[in-house]
Amino acid sequence: MYVSTWPGLSPWHLFPSEAAGPFLFPLNASSQRTFFAARYGIYQLFRALRFQKDEVVLVPDYHHGNEVRAIRAAGVKICFYPIRRNLEPDIDQLERLSNLNNARALYVIHYLGWPQPMEELLSLCRRRGMLLIEDCALSLLSESNGKPLGKFGDYSIYCLYKTLPVPNGGLLVQNHNVLPELDRLELQPCGSASLTSRSLELTLEWLRSRYNNLGKALVAFKRAFGKVSAQFGIRRLPMGNSGFDLAHANIGASALSHWLLGHFDYQKIRQQRRFNYQYLAGRLADKATLLRTDLEGGICPLFFPILVPDKHAAARALWQRGIGAVEFWNEGDSEVNPEVFPDSHFLRAHVLELPIHPDVTPPQMDYMADQILRLKLHF
Repeated sequence: MYVSTWPGLSPWHLFPSEAAGPFLFPLNASSQRTFFAARYGIYQLFRALRFQKDEVVLVPDYHHGNEVRAIRAAGVKICFYPIRRNLEPDIDQLERLSNLNNARALYVIHYLGWPQPMEELLSLCRRRGMLLIEDCALSLLSESNGKPLGKFGDYSIYCLYKTLPVPNGGLLVQNHNVLPELDRLELQPCGSASLTSRSLELTLEWLRSRYNNLGKALVAFKRAFGKVSAQFGIRRLPMGNSGFDLAHANIGASALSHWLLGHFDYQKIRQQRRFNYQYLAGRLADKATLLRTDLEGGICPLFFPILVPDKHAAARALWQRGIGAVEFWNEGDSEVNPEVFPDSHFLRAHVLELPIHPDVTPPQMDYMADQILRLKLHF
């Protein structure tokens, strides 16, 4: 059996569905720009905000790394604040850091679909006169108290291809203080090689999750073809990688990604992800170490996070069994010292993600749960 990491691009997605739409926030936001990837929207936002040399942005110590590289590339100084093992910040510590530093902005990450305590963070930003920037790269379609994540702050950023089967796309939304510099940006197309390669990968993932042997053979053929193409100098922009390349900062999302956005049933996607999370939680409750056991209304979980003693070994064992497990955020910025930020280093060492996107079926979830229990992947 094969369980794909990401949702695949079905041939049916190419045809409009009566159930598709209407657009939800942020896709219906009045002021938005799309980029090839979210990190380039982050760079362009901080560049347009024109931070002074003595101004800093408060950034969580638990982060991917691309967002930190993008902020630094824009010339902005960073002060890290700690995230606890429940994936939320210590508000009192944030208050102290904002007092000690000339903090102009607070950068908030909503982890895996679960919201941060927005009322407290909004209150802090109002008291300190800070901008609030929401990183919703992992939390598209999630809400908190009936309000979409990304609508609380001044600006928000989304990664479309993490939740949806689109070949690329990062979305930057301006809720307040629209910056003319962002509207004037002239973005270049991403290129046909990148678009074709990633679209084919998504289609093969959809096929392999249903017909493993056929899909596996086609994936092998596609990889071999990719190596040959590289030898002939055909280059494509990588997706899902770590790193920030300034040369790609002015590249926009593809027309295919924009077109596909009108073909999805967003309510169904949210409902299916919630159902899959609850199904897997029911199989693993009291048998595995779950990172989050709550699923309040409106949360659209991106993955199913569990804690395992050895994340690398666990991921290898599951991949050998055809399960697209993800080692969530192995490495952070070098300035995040383990002695100063122990909780984020604990999370980096032990959080493993299991796929629960709409393509995952109950038999596949039963298979994942059986393998987790058979391998004894728990503390």
